[in-house]
Amino acid sequence: METRDMVRMANQIAEFFKSYGEKEAIDGIADHISKFWEPRMRRMYFAHIEAGGEGFSELVKKSAASVKRPRAA
Repeated sequence: METRDMVRMANQIAEFFKSYGEKEAIDGIADHISKFWEPRMRRMYFAHIEAGGEGFSELVKKSAASVKRPRAA
């Protein structure tokens, strides 16, 4: 998967949750990514966050603290 595709997908999740209010949106994004993204995608997500998260919405960046980290590859 390309980084741009992962960023687009994460931002689409954030777009869905943004009407919930910030705390609920952050929780919803984190829950969705934790439950439905395979470990490889979550590793890519965290690598991109740690590199600055370019292109991610602020809600996606804020959700990182609550996303379940995958085990090392």
